[in-house]
Amino acid sequence: MKDAQPNTIYLKDYIAPAYNIIKTDLTFDLYEDYADVTSRLTIEKATAGSDAPLVLDGQDLELLSLKIEGKAVVEGNYSITDEQLTIRHVPNIFVLECVTRIKPQDNTSLEGLYKSKKMFCTQCEAEGFRKITYYLDRPDVMSEFQTTVKADKVRYPVLLSNGNKISEGSIDGGRHWVSWHDPHKKPCYLFALVAGDLVNIDETFITQSGRDVLLRIFVEEKDKAKCDHAMISLKKAMKWDEKVYGREYDLELFMIVAVDDFNMGAMENKGLNIFNSSCVLASPETTTDESFQSVEGIVAHEYFHNWSGNRVTCRDWFQLSLKEGFTVFRDAEFSADMGSRTVKRVEDVNLLRTHQFAEDAGPMAHPVQPSSFIEISNFYTLTVYEKGAEVVRMIHSLLGSELFRKGSDLYFDRHDGCAVTIDEFVQAMADVSGRDFTQFKRWYSQAGTPRLKIKGLYDAEAKTYRLDISQSCPPTPESEQKFPFHIPMAIGLVGKDGPLNCLLSDDKNPSVGDTFVLEITEAKQSFVFNDVMEAPVPSLFRNFSAPVKVTFDYSLEDLQRLVAKDSDGFCRWDASQQIAVRVIKDVMIALGNEPAPSVNEALLVAQRQLVLQAKDAAQGASEQDLQMLAYAMTLPSEEYLAETQSIVDIESTHHARVRVKRKLATLLYQDYLDIYKVLASPQPFKVDAASIAQRKLKNTVLSYLVSSGKQDAIDLCYKQFVTADNMTDELAALTEIVHSTSSAAKTIQADCLDEFYRKWESETLVINRWFGVQASDPNPGSLNRVKQLLEHEVFDASNPNKLRALVGGFCGRNIIGFHDRSGDGYEFLTEQILILDTKNPQIASRLLTPLTRWKKFDDQRQALMKKALERIQNETNLSKDVFEVVSKSL
Repeated sequence: MKDAQPNTIYLKDYIAPAYNIIKTDLTFDLYEDYADVTSRLTIEKATAGSDAPLVLDGQDLELLSLKIEGKAVVEGNYSITDEQLTIRHVPNIFVLECVTRIKPQDNTSLEGLYKSKKMFCTQCEAEGFRKITYYLDRPDVMSEFQTTVKADKVRYPVLLSNGNKISEGSIDGGRHWVSWHDPHKKPCYLFALVAGDLVNIDETFITQSGRDVLLRIFVEEKDKAKCDHAMISLKKAMKWDEKVYGREYDLELFMIVAVDDFNMGAMENKGLNIFNSSCVLASPETTTDESFQSVEGIVAHEYFHNWSGNRVTCRDWFQLSLKEGFTVFRDAEFSADMGSRTVKRVEDVNLLRTHQFAEDAGPMAHPVQPSSFIEISNFYTLTVYEKGAEVVRMIHSLLGSELFRKGSDLYFDRHDGCAVTIDEFVQAMADVSGRDFTQFKRWYSQAGTPRLKIKGLYDAEAKTYRLDISQSCPPTPESEQKFPFHIPMAIGLVGKDGPLNCLLSDDKNPSVGDTFVLEITEAKQSFVFNDVMEAPVPSLFRNFSAPVKVTFDYSLEDLQRLVAKDSDGFCRWDASQQIAVRVIKDVMIALGNEPAPSVNEALLVAQRQLVLQAKDAAQGASEQDLQMLAYAMTLPSEEYLAETQSIVDIESTHHARVRVKRKLATLLYQDYLDIYKVLASPQPFKVDAASIAQRKLKNTVLSYLVSSGKQDAIDLCYKQFVTADNMTDELAALTEIVHSTSSAAKTIQADCLDEFYRKWESETLVINRWFGVQASDPNPGSLNRVKQLLEHEVFDASNPNKLRALVGGFCGRNIIGFHDRSGDGYEFLTEQILILDTKNPQIASRLLTPLTRWKKFDDQRQALMKKALERIQNETNLSKDVFEVVSKSL
């Protein structure tokens, strides 16, 4: 984009549409080398008598005809650019008929109407509908849709669109047609069409009011046996949404279609959800436990959008978190209710701290409600989704479940059928609670991660404990100055034997108990607890009650107390991670001076306690959550360790973590082995919380065993690899073997990879895992292997899943390999971005992320990464997607 920079769009410039589209009637004639789209739009001026021209969005369209009220529009009355159709002198209300020709088979961007293998499908969020026909492609234009799809009956026996099927028939020449009607007004980004040779499984759901809803999942014939889990998940989600939010489904039919080529995870199109096949297909043989849980959560997420996104939608794309943040919160609560609430919280916070906090600290940092953008696709981010969900969670914490439900009821009832703003969501919560959310809304308008410095002072004579708190937030691209946030902090005090009951001194709301929610609203603030009978250790931000970074001068003994005695599962896990981070950093420092630095005994003690608890739980001697113990035993990832450093020391981070893990493996080898033997006993495969927890702990201790480098451990791992009856165990064993540095593992790595490939070469999603294992291998030579795999017969550079597995797996999850001092990793990613940007700009801009963090690294790497970004920036005809990311990064 050297010669012409794209325009920036600002929230402050929002203007309501000059025209409304009352009805949308679409007819698609699908052929192998093109598709003709006829749109009949009933259009009305927002202000009668206005002389504003009608400006419709359109991209990559060939206009075949244009009529108003059945008469051709004369050439002098309209004009066309690459992105718009402008028609002048139109009536107050009229029918516009437009016929366009498009080429779905050439549409590699996977936006609009395109072909995935032999199937036609659509992706219209955010601005893909303009690649189908000329339209007011904005979310605040809501219309009633009727769609007719025509295609060859043999190639495309299944023709789908939004809503309810109203008629169908045959056409001469072996073609057929189906018409669909959606009675609910929607923006065009929720439009969907699918045409293909598909099979389906059906179920019926009876709503709380007694209506029968047909549930139907469409897949290719080969995948029909992999739909049951998604169907079960859908019915669970429908029942949960009725119980928790009182929301009932509103059509006669709910459909899901699995598509191999898809830029996103899934899309909530009204009544016709289109899913990346990786997010809907599941079976024990081909799907890991993590993916089983992911499928359940994503199915729920897209279903929940029926109300939080579809029935009530966004006024403009600056309000994206209105639907996404709220719905991520809803799906997180659903998943917590379906399994372990603490485990779900730990998983979500791990993602947030490792990746969203990094986003907040990088050049693409933006508020949950951005104030501007160049390309909206770049703002489908963890900040909008995950941090947005945390903001909703804080509202829930401040109001409590009962008031939050009343607020959501008011929001849905007040705005049903409307396109609204984040302010209107917050206002509904304010109206039911009487609270003033003015300051709280800074969470939406200010970017960055707030930082809290907290000091505690115990007065043994007065039996009081005082917390002194100061908050700040670093500058981010949109603002140097940050005003204080309204931060809810859930807190408890922990004594030698566990939680302490005490009195919180608050003139407005004094309370007694062992857990309190403090509302931090000032730059500096103090809180005093009375009747504290011993010197406590504060358990801060229980359940991670706010997305902040905290500095508190915990001693290692304090952290050990929290691990052992805290009643909050999240804080126990967090304390175990803090111990590990400190110890690993000590080893990092020592690596420069000692060939074999020691590992602090505090970590060994904490790990030994966890291992003994895990051994008891595995043997049935206690009821502790095995999955939670597995997470507590797992060392912080290299990605998270990097996030805790101001300047990342790539080599020291990697080698120190490896050394600490090997030390634990050596000292606790027999204990890990005892746990493994108990949990490895044969038992029927189940996808339930208890079975998933057992496999998680088993594979966690297996990872430690392999880290020891012992031949016996490699033999045990190989045995699991060849005998596993489920993908969780098989893939875990393969990963440990391939990523191991031991000579025993190296002798079998190639054979294991070949064996895995031969076994699963017909299963696309499994082979993506095979690519990912090799791409993320931290051992030397991984980049050369990745380059070779780009030429593999089953690698398809047009498929986003394969690109994410191989290119994303190396550049995003192989820190030591990607950041090799030679700069070869940066050069590799640059080449891939430049190739991909001409085909699929969305995926190109997302894969670019590792280069954008260049300021986090040493001078040598900074220079190489900056050079790579400048090379991309200097490319002619750069997409808006990549241009925005690169220009902001530099």
